[in-house]
Amino acid sequence: MRMRVVVVVGVLGLWTSGASAQWTQWGGPNRNFTAKAAKVADSWPEKGPKQLWHRALGDGYGTILVDGDTLYVMYRVDQDEFTAALDAKSGKTLWEHKVPSPTTDLMQQFGPGPSSTPLVVGDKLYSIGTNMMFHCFDKKTGKVLWKHDLVKEFKATVPGRGYACSPMYYKGTIITQVGGDDTEGQALMAFDAETGDVVWKNQSFQMTHSSPIVINFHGEDQLVVFFGEEIVGLKPTNGDLIWRHPIGTQYGANISTPVFDGKDILFCSAAYDSGARAIRLKKEGDKTVPEELWYSRKFRIHHGDAVVVDGHAYGSTGDFGPAFFMGIDLETGKVDWRKRGFKKATCVYADGKLIILDEDGKLALATVTPEGMELHGECTVGETYAWAAPTVVEDKLYVRDRKHIAAYDIGG
Repeated sequence: MRMRVVVVVGVLGLWTSGASAQWTQWGGPNRNFTAKAAKVADSWPEKGPKQLWHRALGDGYGTILVDGDTLYVMYRVDQDEFTAALDAKSGKTLWEHKVPSPTTDLMQQFGPGPSSTPLVVGDKLYSIGTNMMFHCFDKKTGKVLWKHDLVKEFKATVPGRGYACSPMYYKGTIITQVGGDDTEGQALMAFDAETGDVVWKNQSFQMTHSSPIVINFHGEDQLVVFFGEEIVGLKPTNGDLIWRHPIGTQYGANISTPVFDGKDILFCSAAYDSGARAIRLKKEGDKTVPEELWYSRKFRIHHGDAVVVDGHAYGSTGDFGPAFFMGIDLETGKVDWRKRGFKKATCVYADGKLIILDEDGKLALATVTPEGMELHGECTVGETYAWAAPTVVEDKLYVRDRKHIAAYDIGG
């Protein structure tokens, strides 16, 4: 007998605007790619869910934000990047802001971005481009309220394939990775959400493409970041170190966001020979101590995401070889199952179901348990490369590839 799984939401201390159904930051309301308020059909017809609209859009891999009747997205046309607001019902552009953003040969090799996902907080929108131009906009008009050139002002170094960290909000501040080869003490920086002033900067870990989360462990908010060779817990009010755990990732290619089970286990995964780990946090006196439960090379997330459902992690594994979708037990590291049929993929957990989008634009609806995956519909909605994770708000699905953006009705 299959039981319907229940996701445990454990990322706290975050801010989401308006109704819980909105998707105003990387990973959704709680930065864990879970849409709690979604209404998803139990199955799809042969041709897939009903398409509401479809339009051309430039290159980009950041996810689509939904704030009421407005979508926010970043995209590129040639050597310019745009932050834009679109009408959620039609896809029509409401406003857009252009910034020159030259690319290098290395950026062009696998796609020039932008890769970071913007952030909506109250009446403001924040975005960071491929070359680390950081803007704060009035979300209704697109007026620039403040900006920072993170390279010129703070001597940050643009990663070889471009900037990808998605900023997050915490108690009046916007936190993001900054770093720099010739600087120390600014691996992370927090900016005043209203003025853009620097509130704090701290740590000297190797910068990566991964985005931070905040978890609550034993009543304490902790900022968790997957840096180049370590995963760490920091105080979100000042960036001071709480705990650290070595990873030893090849090439510093930590791209995926860590996932918390809501209790005491963090799951993180990276590509190549880096593999996946589960780290249990323990309280010893007034200290938080990390303990590695297991390590496995069988689960290697390249540039996708994972979701945690009822003590198991689900996601796409694979880098430059074959890709599988799989499940793994968080306590033991035992592989539950692996399923062929998907290229490297992203996913969202919504209404007890998993919505999967692979890089060739294949979209699928499934239920997952430790026993396996059951598909309830498949179709093609995009072209290579569809690297941005889908966005689910109530009964609407928003997806994009490197050329287009589209909306679908996925309600029952």
